[in-house]
Amino acid sequence: MSDTISITLNGEARQTSAPTIAALVRELDLAPEKVAVERNREIVPRSTLEDATLGEGDTLEIVHFVGGGDHEDTWSVAGHTFTSRLIVGTGKYKDFEQNAAAVEASGAEIVTVAVRRVNVTDPKAPMLTDFIDPKKITYLPNTAGCFNADDAIRTLRLAREAGGWDLVKLEVLGEARTLYPNMKETLEATEVLAKEGFKPMVYCVDDPIAAKQLEDAGAVAIMPLGAPIGSGLGIQNQVTIRLIVEGASVPVLVDAGVGTASDAAVGMELGCDGILMNTAIAEAKDPIRMARAMKLAVECGREAYLAGRMGRRKYADPSSPLAGLI
Repeated sequence: MSDTISITLNGEARQTSAPTIAALVRELDLAPEKVAVERNREIVPRSTLEDATLGEGDTLEIVHFVGGGDHEDTWSVAGHTFTSRLIVGTGKYKDFEQNAAAVEASGAEIVTVAVRRVNVTDPKAPMLTDFIDPKKITYLPNTAGCFNADDAIRTLRLAREAGGWDLVKLEVLGEARTLYPNMKETLEATEVLAKEGFKPMVYCVDDPIAAKQLEDAGAVAIMPLGAPIGSGLGIQNQVTIRLIVEGASVPVLVDAGVGTASDAAVGMELGCDGILMNTAIAEAKDPIRMARAMKLAVECGREAYLAGRMGRRKYADPSSPLAGLI
């Protein structure tokens, strides 16, 4: 028996399987905290949207404030909404100042941060937070360098204690040469973290089956590698990335392997919600300029995806009509 119900949304008939109004809002790629909802001519308080169940035949009006000009193309993960679809790392830069300048040039609103032991011999040494303000930029603690589920879980528990973060990036590596993810340990860690209230964005192999297993385990975003971490080889298997995008009901972001701007554009043209990179910017000859290039590439790739590319043909098709030739 189908759980789909019929509703009227903003004057149009719609079928949905969303159990609550908040789930319906997210189904529309909107953030519940940024809309107002009327159901059957009665206002539904925003604080109750998560618990407000949808019923057969409900009539809803969902509104938000808009200004003149272009519609802002945002994306959401675990209740957080962002404008920039580029996430950047904070490793390999020559210093924190360069790192901060690259983040600003990239337009990124999220940075990944590694969790490391305090330098007890020099506790007053400069820290990343002195240069990149966590009140303005979302910190995404990650588990870089963890090779088993237990270490990754411990690391993120400490991260939450240190900064209160529950939106985190999980990666559990298989071995040091390729830095490919160990999917057995990754899946185990995802299940534990989700049960503890974390919202894990998960680095994984470019496998549609594994991606769906992670989503079922509680991953709030799927982050398949385009190529090995730090390799700069670009997206090696566009087919599987596209299949992951088509099968996911959570955001999909390419994580690892991007080398230059065209790689980022390709990922976005495949329909990914975003791109995460570090080495491609940090190891460029001019990191600040490359950060700007990546910003533009992600925006261009997104525009191309939304525009809908022309179909591929086996043979030429002239742009000018042949009829009426002299």
